[in-house]
Amino acid sequence: MNSDNDLQIAGDLLEVPHLLQAPREHPATVAEFVGLARSVAADRSQWAHLVRYDATSRWYHRLRTGPGYEVWLLSWVPGQGSGLHDHGRSSGVLTVLEGTLTERTERGTRALGAGSQRVFAPGYVHEVVNDALEPAVSLHVYYPGLTEMPMHTACTARESCGEADAVTA
Repeated sequence: MNSDNDLQIAGDLLEVPHLLQAPREHPATVAEFVGLARSVAADRSQWAHLVRYDATSRWYHRLRTGPGYEVWLLSWVPGQGSGLHDHGRSSGVLTVLEGTLTERTERGTRALGAGSQRVFAPGYVHEVVNDALEPAVSLHVYYPGLTEMPMHTACTARESCGEADAVTA
């Protein structure tokens, strides 16, 4: 019987630096972008002092950039919303930092409380609104960086997402 095991044959992988993958300096997967959003959200010192509230329009601030991505901080006073839109060719992660936001899509409406995250692919059509009585703050990571935000009407959103009302005989 062979008593050698893989560790005895290969040795300890942690002792062979050339076999280890170098840690990534910047996110490259959806999970890593979600992790980036969570780590920024958890460190209030990175964002809390920057938040401003504007009664006339949503306030936003680009918090960070990296190779091909951007991190944005947004504040929402009660009643403010994004309008129905998509993010062009960008994927994204939306994280609610404070308060509650409502997301509306063709599939329905959901309340997003502090700590909630939504991940979306290019072309995802939604509207985000502060329907609550208190202000809200959110963090948005876009990859690649946001270069367009096409607005939709309810009709064009339905058409671009697949018309649900069509009936065939």
